Amino acid sequence: MSQRFQNKVMVITGAAQGIGQRLAELAAAEGGRLVLVDRADDIHEVVAGLHEQGCEVIAVQADLETYAGAEQAMQAAREKFGRIDILVNNVGGAINFKPFTEFTETQIAAEINRSLMPTLWCCRAALPTMVEQGGGVIVNVSSAATRGIHRIPYSAAKGGVNAMTASLAFEYAEHGIRVVATAPGGTEAPPRRISRGTPTPSNETEQAWFQAHIDQTKQSCLMSRYGTLDEMAAPILFLASDDASYITGSVLPVAGGDLG
Repeated sequence: MSQRFQNKVMVITGAAQGIGQRLAELAAAEGGRLVLVDRADDIHEVVAGLHEQGCEVIAVQADLETYAGAEQAMQAAREKFGRIDILVNNVGGAINFKPFTEFTETQIAAEINRSLMPTLWCCRAALPTMVEQGGGVIVNVSSAATRGIHRIPYSAAKGGVNAMTASLAFEYAEHGIRVVATAPGGTEAPPRRISRGTPTPSNETEQAWFQAHIDQTKQSCLMSRYGTLDEMAAPILFLASDDASYITGSVLPVAGGDLG
């Protein structure tokens, strides 16, 4: 296997399960020095497994919906490794699935706090270090659901991630910093060990709302299927690597032909 991340310090958020965990496993196999961040206790189990395989890795348990949590994570990276070469902002995920007019004010705010603010906070916390060291890469994980139904606040949050990606790339190119994103579609993953907080549908109407977003996701995909964890992780790692050294400001759709 190639060693694209040999001696590179990579911070991966939302690394306790799913795409984030798979990213960590693959980056470790390519020589990455990892800072894995999550608010769930499970992050320590993931780190212990990678440490046993010889990876230089630490866990940071932090709430990235706050700036204090983001700063805690980046400070831990600086204290352990002295730098931050790559930041992968992977935290996010829709909580509720229903028509927009069914969302309460509190639910809308929760979606924005979950799927926009962690990326915004982590970029703000990491960029001073990258500027000081003269370069770095930020890979934001957006979503093809910027064009989708029954998760409008989530779509808005991920649209914000796309705008942030383009504008940060513009603003920080002169500092040798690339900012890019992927836009994953539906993903086949093991059952979640950590719940997103999505309520169980309580009647046929709520079940139909939930099923409609699944049907739309598959119908919008030319391949008519969900992607695997490896299919989601590989483009992120490509964009994070020097193989993508002339790519910045771009959002790469990874959704079987759904452009989002």
